[in-house]
Amino acid sequence: MKTFFTALILSILFLSSCTQSNPLEFHQEKKVVAQVFKQIPADFYPRTLTVVSAGDSLTKGIGDSTGKGGYLPYLESMLEKEKGIQEVDFFNFGVKGNRTTQLLKRLQSPEMKLAIKKADLVILTIGGNDIMKVVKDHFSNLQVSDFTKERENYKKHLTQIMEAIDQENPDASIVLVGLYNPFSKWFSDIKEMDQIVADWNQTGQMVIANYPHAFFVPIEDVFLNAAEDLFYTDNFHPNNKGYELIAQRLNETLGESVLPDLERKSYTVSTEEN
Repeated sequence: MKTFFTALILSILFLSSCTQSNPLEFHQEKKVVAQVFKQIPADFYPRTLTVVSAGDSLTKGIGDSTGKGGYLPYLESMLEKEKGIQEVDFFNFGVKGNRTTQLLKRLQSPEMKLAIKKADLVILTIGGNDIMKVVKDHFSNLQVSDFTKERENYKKHLTQIMEAIDQENPDASIVLVGLYNPFSKWFSDIKEMDQIVADWNQTGQMVIANYPHAFFVPIEDVFLNAAEDLFYTDNFHPNNKGYELIAQRLNETLGESVLPDLERKSYTVSTEEN
């Protein structure tokens, strides 16, 4: 019996010495420090911006003495100074005299459809020739009501243009450049024309408001409040300075709304893919 107790005591002492050799061994908690990484800024990897410009003579650049495409070279230079943009590729589909119906037809061409499919941004200048058609068709007896009727057609055609672009590329941002009154300098006493242009611009804004990635850029005030001559020798199209000011107004809107919108869409796509 004495031998049993002696062995039992020795066993307990042995086990006690083993467990107490490092009394904290079973109570230590391994602490893991979580590292928080900041989101990489959008301008960390400068991107190439693909822009389709479509519409009438303002996109074609009639009145631009350099022959480089009206507002496009000015806007390109401004955009490439943005931190997040390395290069801007423009595809110019401007045609002198185009109305909404004609642009709508051209949007169905394989060339334009392919360009829009690849575009980050589509810039439209359209509607001025629709107004001019009313002037020409009713020149001998021009009434304000003539413009009101045609404005409804403009709304319908512009909506169809937006739908065509959205169907081809729902991810592209769209910018509609507003209309200006080319007669304001020489016929400043005809206030009805200012109101007509304002009404058409309001219609354009109403159409654009139906599309979450579409933006309206007003330029009417640029020409109304000009301290210098902004018209080409035909007194209808902008001159070099006029196009430069249009580009500046466009760049302001792009910087404030369009480029951040493009970055949000790009970030959303990248997170969904991951």
